[in-house]
Amino acid sequence: MDITQETQSFKIGRAKKMMLWFGIASMVMMFAGITSAYVVSKNRPDWISDFELPETLYWSTLVIIVSSITFILAKRAILNGSRSQATAFLLSTLALGIVFVDLQFRSFSEIIASGYYFTGSESTITTSFIYVVVLLHLAHLTAGLIVLLVVIYNHFKQRYKKGQMLGIELGATFWHFLDALWVYLFVFLYFFR
Repeated sequence: MDITQETQSFKIGRAKKMMLWFGIASMVMMFAGITSAYVVSKNRPDWISDFELPETLYWSTLVIIVSSITFILAKRAILNGSRSQATAFLLSTLALGIVFVDLQFRSFSEIIASGYYFTGSESTITTSFIYVVVLLHLAHLTAGLIVLLVVIYNHFKQRYKKGQMLGIELGATFWHFLDALWVYLFVFLYFFR
């Protein structure tokens, strides 16, 4: 690759990273607005203050943290030239992402089984907020799973190697953001009941 192509590739990479960070910033603002509305709504007389988070939310938090670790290990394996290890870690990250989604839906079932509803005449503002927060995160996580599938596809096509890591770096940044976002949301919901 000559210097002109290298410079062009660098500029494209920079632009893609900047677009990702703009997207992340907009998601941060959206969730900041939702959590701010949650805090303000806590002063309502119909707020449920004794609501307990289901145990599955604790497990899902652990699962998504581990998925970030497996993604880091996948990147390291690619940099070290270990394709089989990278494949195992990327597929593990995907499996953990799917387990996270499953646990989130199980937590909805547990909340409903406890007699709390998210919508309808029996719903409360408390449970409706939890529903919105978790569903919005799940929507973004669905995008993260799609990104992860693209990363895995490109890995199988052998597009990543030392010095050529832009796609996996972008995917990992987005995945780690989703992980950090969930940890923030979980801690927020835990302490601001």
